[in-house]
Amino acid sequence: MKIIVFKTKKVKVGDNLHKILDNSLPKLKEKDVVVITSKIISICQNRVVKNDGKTDKFDLTKKEAEFYLPKEYVNYGVYLTIKNNILIASGGIDESNGNGYFVLWPRDLRATTNEIWNYLRKKYKINNLGVIVTDSKLTPLRKGVTGVGLSWCGFIPLRDYIGKPDIFGKNLKVTKTNIVDGLSASAVVIMGEGSEQTPLAVISEILNIEFVSRTPNKEEINDMGISPKDDVFSALLSSVKWIKGKG
Repeated sequence: MKIIVFKTKKVKVGDNLHKILDNSLPKLKEKDVVVITSKIISICQNRVVKNDGKTDKFDLTKKEAEFYLPKEYVNYGVYLTIKNNILIASGGIDESNGNGYFVLWPRDLRATTNEIWNYLRKKYKINNLGVIVTDSKLTPLRKGVTGVGLSWCGFIPLRDYIGKPDIFGKNLKVTKTNIVDGLSASAVVIMGEGSEQTPLAVISEILNIEFVSRTPNKEEINDMGISPKDDVFSALLSSVKWIKGKG
């Protein structure tokens, strides 16, 4: 697998995302996967709120998150939230590289990702192409952030091993590989978190990925998530009282 990152100009509120992609990406080829950090999409969409000292981040978090925990659970200024079935800090709101703004997650993530996929396929006249929109997340009991896929298009997101034998012939019962998050984590390591200014990456020569010439279907989207009561960490997730947000 090969990952190459690409530098862009400093993206400003209201910039045209297509122009940024046109000016920054190389000529794409069959079976490439384009990785885009969600932040530049949000900035282009004007999905930002001025950080002028008057806006309370916790109030903003409650509006963006689907579920959140009260302030007494805050540590290091991080609000614990769930959004799009992802355990994410502060409802996805970020201030880093925001140039004085709170940057929210992109509007209509699924439709936006599909539109980018269609645009790039048409522009480069290719059939097999993947697109992933990423963010960074924290992992309990581990230091540092890793990449996570907020949405994807153009390939099967999970590799299913259920019912297939391991090396000793024993059939696996629950194992699935998350292709979306695996590729996201790999790309975000190279894209960086600070002043690198490389919010785009192209992953090529990926083994064991199945491309499709369509947008994700409802079954695939639903299968990517799991309900808290069925999660292996359900004991932890259910031990606190989550409050419903407006996200």
